[in-house]
Amino acid sequence: MFIGIKDILDILLVATLLYETFRILRLSGAVNLFWGILAYVSLWFFVSFVLKLELTGAIFNFIGSAGAVALVVIFQEEIRGLFSRIGSRMSTNAQLVRFRNRKEPILSDEQIQQICLACEHMADTHTGALIVLTSEQDLEEYEQTGELINADISARMIENIFFKNTPLHDGALIIRNHRLHAAACILPVSKNQRIPKHYGLRHRAALGLSEKSNALAIVVSEETGKISIAEEGKIATVKLSALNDRLKEFGSQL
Repeated sequence: MFIGIKDILDILLVATLLYETFRILRLSGAVNLFWGILAYVSLWFFVSFVLKLELTGAIFNFIGSAGAVALVVIFQEEIRGLFSRIGSRMSTNAQLVRFRNRKEPILSDEQIQQICLACEHMADTHTGALIVLTSEQDLEEYEQTGELINADISARMIENIFFKNTPLHDGALIIRNHRLHAAACILPVSKNQRIPKHYGLRHRAALGLSEKSNALAIVVSEETGKISIAEEGKIATVKLSALNDRLKEFGSQL
């Protein structure tokens, strides 16, 4: 049997589909469901195409159709996150083309310095904080859950927002278009089962947003005073110098 280019492409597409399905279910803590689905598909293929049992194959087809709808309903958030990440990558590529010839970064050095200064002070005082920097992707659905402030970017303003006794400290601060746009915003919490246990709700919310968008989230831990960055579905603790460098890189893409 001759294997052509179309057959190779078909195999690659199926392999990609299986891998993405496995990854989504693994992050959701339902990896056993993947193996169950794979066993069902293998049995259905054997019955329908090898043994060619028409009645049994028809039953398998009906169950498979109903099961596919059920899986979409159960894992709608994960599926939505997958397509959001695909859209985010396409948006990022478009931004790189659009801003390739731009000489000045959109996020100024002074604004980056103010953000880093606020993070440094909050880390020293163990003040919990969650700051989101948006790029071109719209985060209006999350901004609407908080309070619109529309203020200049300054370290004092950021620290006042996250001061423990203020009404806006609980939630995320979203920075957009050179401004402190909204505070006390509610973000989606990641369901990734591999997140270290010592990460709190702020870290999970930062990671959850990074899984659904191309935004960058900064977390200051209230317990340890450490600073973390979440983006592209990953989170890592960083030093202040690394935060400054990453903000300069990210700011040139905003």
